[in-house]
Amino acid sequence: MTYNFKSLLSGLFLTTTLLATSCSDDDTTQPPVTKPETTTKYIIASTPTASQGVADYLLTVDDLSKGTVSTVGNGIEQDGTYRYYVTNKNRFFSLLYGQGNPGAVTTYELNSEGKLTKLSNFQSETVQAFAAVNDDILMMKIPRSGDENASWYRVNAEQMQIVGEGKTNIVKLAGNGERAHFSWLSKVGDKVYAPYMSIKGCCGDTFGTLYPDSSWVAVFSYPSMTLEKVIRDNRTSYIGRYFTNGLVEDEKGDAYAFSSAVATNSGKPASTKPSGFLKIKKGETEFDKSYFFNVEQAAEGYYITNQNYVGNGKFIAMLSNVKGAYTTGFRLAIADVYNQTITWVQGAPDPATVTNVTTNNLVTDNTAHVGITTAEGSYVYQINATTATATRGIKVEGGQITAISKLDY
Repeated sequence: MTYNFKSLLSGLFLTTTLLATSCSDDDTTQPPVTKPETTTKYIIASTPTASQGVADYLLTVDDLSKGTVSTVGNGIEQDGTYRYYVTNKNRFFSLLYGQGNPGAVTTYELNSEGKLTKLSNFQSETVQAFAAVNDDILMMKIPRSGDENASWYRVNAEQMQIVGEGKTNIVKLAGNGERAHFSWLSKVGDKVYAPYMSIKGCCGDTFGTLYPDSSWVAVFSYPSMTLEKVIRDNRTSYIGRYFTNGLVEDEKGDAYAFSSAVATNSGKPASTKPSGFLKIKKGETEFDKSYFFNVEQAAEGYYITNQNYVGNGKFIAMLSNVKGAYTTGFRLAIADVYNQTITWVQGAPDPATVTNVTTNNLVTDNTAHVGITTAEGSYVYQINATTATATRGIKVEGGQITAISKLDY
């Protein structure tokens, strides 16, 4: 057999060179991979003011602090008059409230050009409570009469479909001859806390109760939604309000829950306790008996109707001095639950001139972006929790702001 030594030497040289190059590459520190920068778009849901009973339009803008955007010829019209919104996994979910009829879940995201694009739309039950929990949108359908079971559904935000469902007996949960009607759902630690009202659900007094001075929070494991226990208290009334988030987990893992103290019986005000905040310490499933923030006392007779948590124990609170089960508070304040203080926000419109304040708002950098509508128009205000000041931003022409959110692309 004849060997070509020249070829063998050339091959050996090539192999040695490759090995040397490989070793040299291994020893060389590679520059870090630069991730592409993300761009933010803000989404404003607005109801056109020119017509009655019309659906929201979803408007996308680059800046909430200045400028003008119009509902005329802009945005994506929603299907159905009553829509509610939540974001999770950088996707925007629009939920139709069907008023007893089936609802729908429509999902959007921003495409590479920053335009809002529909990803899916499927029919679902009309739900009365919902929240982003882990990778899901957890939804709850709560009957006011008849059926004794509330139905829950887990919609995976990435798969955009229902991945789990089950039922909870709300008559058995209440345990007092009435029905548990969940006001909202909140993630606390690895569990779901579900505050509820006790309601009669009958007798011409559906939302009335014989227990106006009690608070309840049902604790569920997740994702199984197995009921673990009920946390009870009697220093104020039920937590939150109908379709209102009344319980929030802070950065320390503690949970703070507010009550408006507006329970009724036979159509008349029945709460005798003040509006205030209760506290559940991290890792515990009881209310902290040493803590009660009396909002009415601190706010000179005003009571809290809704909130946006901005961090470090501070809430942007909507307050009113007229008691009512469905009253919206038009006076804004910073409620500091750590120091138990109320600081009125300066720079916001006079509450007497306000016709609407949004509660589904965007929170960024210690600031809540809140939609406020007066006769002058509908504007996004930046409410700074540190300075307790409001700064007027973008105006929505031809519409009333109903919700504010954001997505990245």
